Amino acid sequence: MNLELKKRSRLKRNIIIGLASIAVLAGAFTLTHNKYETTESVEVANDKINYELADKNLIGVYLQDGDNYTKSDTIPESGYELNEEESYCKVNDEVDNNISITYDTNSKTLSITPMTTKGTKCYLYFDEQRTLLKDAILANSKRGTGTPDFNKTSCTNGSNIGEDANGNCGEQTVGLYEETTNKGTTYYYRGDVEDNYLVFAGFYWRIIRINKDGSIRIIYSGEKSEVDAAGKEKVLANGYNDGSTMYTQIAVNDSGTKTSAYNSSYNHSEYVGYTYVERYQRPSDSPDTEPTSSTIKGVLDTWYGENLQEYDSYIDGNAGFCNDRDMASESSWSSQPSSNIDYKASERIETTYEPTYECKNANDLYQTKIGLITADEVAYAGGKYVTSNYGYYLYTGNAYWTMSPHRFGYNYAEVYVVYANGVYIDWVNSDYGVRPVINLNADVTITGGVGTLQVPYVVN
Repeated sequence: MNLELKKRSRLKRNIIIGLASIAVLAGAFTLTHNKYETTESVEVANDKINYELADKNLIGVYLQDGDNYTKSDTIPESGYELNEEESYCKVNDEVDNNISITYDTNSKTLSITPMTTKGTKCYLYFDEQRTLLKDAILANSKRGTGTPDFNKTSCTNGSNIGEDANGNCGEQTVGLYEETTNKGTTYYYRGDVEDNYLVFAGFYWRIIRINKDGSIRIIYSGEKSEVDAAGKEKVLANGYNDGSTMYTQIAVNDSGTKTSAYNSSYNHSEYVGYTYVERYQRPSDSPDTEPTSSTIKGVLDTWYGENLQEYDSYIDGNAGFCNDRDMASESSWSSQPSSNIDYKASERIETTYEPTYECKNANDLYQTKIGLITADEVAYAGGKYVTSNYGYYLYTGNAYWTMSPHRFGYNYAEVYVVYANGVYIDWVNSDYGVRPVINLNADVTITGGVGTLQVPYVVN
């Protein structure tokens, strides 16, 4: 290492190297430039030393490139952070674990402590800086104003005169809202938001909400390659009618069919269940009996195995999906009642207009890695029962299943459906689209994006 002290040319180099302090008298070697140059300067106490990089060969820089590292000629300006565990120094070709390496990304200052031995060489490994998805959402999303009225649809063109094909809605409560209970805070998107687009596992998704536990709930919006070929600016835009091509729905079999029954069985109340046991309101009422999976659960499980299994570690299994089988106030459960019986969601969606993110009965919470949206989530997003909303972000021009039971009536089990022009109900043996919903882990990071259609979040 060829070190030369300005104005003190006769001072021995080993004295310089052995100084107790460099820059701040901390026994550190401090590099204040982020690029290799022929000569650079660092402070030593109150003086400066010049060194020639070609002579001293002090450091090697390696940047993360996927699962590997690639050698670089420069310390990166931005977008990376030093991996202190991976970085190391060698003295006489042997690793010295007593040497500490730090790098301040703000001041672009590299510190190597202690730097007391001639011939020391250091190897610096920089990882891509990773932003938590939930932090990016909170930082980038436009916040909604006003208090949502869940008896009204929501989109930007709110006119308070009704809903029509021009996109006029009951109110203009659009943006990212929050709801806090004693269990925590949920952040949810409402209306025709334009900053909840996400790319994950080769698919487009729309973000529904940040759950109370920090996980992020998202709904399928199409295979990326297919949508890109068709023009994502058209297919994924709010208000686009995808009714003919059904890009935003999954194929449910090898022939490419994009609709499915919720359940092939229909003439008992229990068939509203995501899983069910014959003659029981819930599988938990007959714990010794193996429950039967609904048709829709089989479709979702198969799709998950074929498309998301390799990304399983990114997907949360605790937040769960609510298949609320509590009964409405005036109803009592029976497998084959003599008159209509209503499930609890019908009160919240059609009468009190008080949707909830809570699953009141723990036995209705399926802590699986894939499920469906609920009718309550549709109401939070700006949808309303039997009322059109052609503007909000859940509108696709297609009808697709929720997992919220509605009623057993006229010998048919019924579940809520997001129709092309509003939230309706239908028999479980009817055929509708399937839009998978998953929850990403709270610690999932992104490589970039701001959530817009043009620059969506991209999960790392």
